[in-house]
Amino acid sequence: MKQFFSGKTFASLLLLSILLSAFTTIATKADFSGEWKLDESKSELGEFGGRMTARSLKAEQKESSITISRTTPGFNGGDPVTTSITLNYDGSVTESEGFGGSKRKSTAKWSADGLSLIVNSTTIFERDGQTNEFKATETWSLTKEGSLSIVTQSSSPRGEFTTKAVYNK
Repeated sequence: MKQFFSGKTFASLLLLSILLSAFTTIATKADFSGEWKLDESKSELGEFGGRMTARSLKAEQKESSITISRTTPGFNGGDPVTTSITLNYDGSVTESEGFGGSKRKSTAKWSADGLSLIVNSTTIFERDGQTNEFKATETWSLTKEGSLSIVTQSSSPRGEFTTKAVYNK
């Protein structure tokens, strides 16, 4: 019986297939880069109409981090407010300023399949002399139409809420 592949050839082919699958895995992560505008008709903003939901956002995605700039409506009809944050995908904590000078701690991690980005944040703020905590988990994903969907599950002293914001480029 004739041998078609030598041991070295087989090892080379095996190594090549492993490398190709590794690059394929990296390439399958969702890409949220771009400038996005809120599509209120496709969004489910809840009881309060998404008062704090960004009307537009810009995402600059890199290999190990994402920079997110959000523009939200101003408080009581004031000028819109734009905030930016850079989150590393390794789950490390990024501290930033939240609404009214509050302190926010955020993390970001990819889902196991690389199709969703999970952003967790905890904001500590003072209200009427009491310290309160607001927690939110955002799940970023792309729809089959190419829109950005951000489902946010949040909890605060006022209860638990879920919203879905859909953005188009």
